[in-house]
Amino acid sequence: MIVSLDLDYQIALQGGRQQYYLPSEIQVKDWINSVLQSLEFDRDKEKVQLTVRIVSEQEMIQLNSQFRGKHRVTNVLSFPFESPKSVYLPLLGDVVVCAAVVNAEARQQLKQDEQHWAHMIVHGVLHLLGYDHLDEHDAQRMELLERNVLSTLGFPNPYGEINTP
Repeated sequence: MIVSLDLDYQIALQGGRQQYYLPSEIQVKDWINSVLQSLEFDRDKEKVQLTVRIVSEQEMIQLNSQFRGKHRVTNVLSFPFESPKSVYLPLLGDVVVCAAVVNAEARQQLKQDEQHWAHMIVHGVLHLLGYDHLDEHDAQRMELLERNVLSTLGFPNPYGEINTP
């Protein structure tokens, strides 16, 4: 079953898109749909809603500090939505990505921008779906899912050897 995806794609950067590589909304939807399809996600529902918000370093520091108690910038944060058990809402939650960090990491890791962005979106969506990497077993499970999804999208293993652009 293919799930209908309702994506709220927000770019919340001073100066807009010009200073960073940013994926298009179509790319982001494709990456999210690949996660949902690879997990055969359906929840017996027809629609899934989520937000992907692209933010500055300052906003990411604020969010990371407020919700994780870590006063530093990070690449991606996920905020799963939990509705009351008696109420169905198709909202999965929010994925927040720091453009400056993701683009810098891509350069540092010698990865193509699109490849690293795809990885961060896939990673964030898996967190919304309950996957985590707090212990070695969970990390291996999540990394395997990430590799599989990224492979179906034509991207190399993000945890393997350094990839040249």
